[in-house]
Amino acid sequence: MSFVSIILEMDLAEEDYPTEIHDYLSAFKTSVGSVDAVLKTMMSISRSELLQKLDPLEQAKLDLVSAYTLNSMFWVYLATQGINPKEHPVKQELERIRTYMNRVKEIEEKKKAAKLDKGAASRFLRNALYEPKAQSKSAKKSPIPAKKKKTH
Repeated sequence: MSFVSIILEMDLAEEDYPTEIHDYLSAFKTSVGSVDAVLKTMMSISRSELLQKLDPLEQAKLDLVSAYTLNSMFWVYLATQGINPKEHPVKQELERIRTYMNRVKEIEEKKKAAKLDKGAASRFLRNALYEPKAQSKSAKKSPIPAKKKKTH
């Protein structure tokens, strides 16, 4: 029987533990159930079949989330064994994975960023800027002379 199934089958009301931690244990049991459901879903399809359905960026995200989850679970295991995970190499591994996750996020943001259509931009600017029309020859002549005032 696996650890997850033992946790899920536990009846928290029958256990002998301090009442102050009941809410924490209930939340932990719920979280373990969620992790179990996600893992069952992921395990129901073969990895190669899953990767064929994903584009390369999605494949990288899946691999990173899987590695991060596994290392996080190991972090929790170390803590339950009384080992300080902050002093264990797993901390550096989690930081390394987080760095790659940030890189994937940057790539996604670049893909979503607006792209400049140079031709459309140049047409827009050309049409938006005012260009005075060339004057005809008759319009280039000097203005009409003013009328002279009559003197009496």
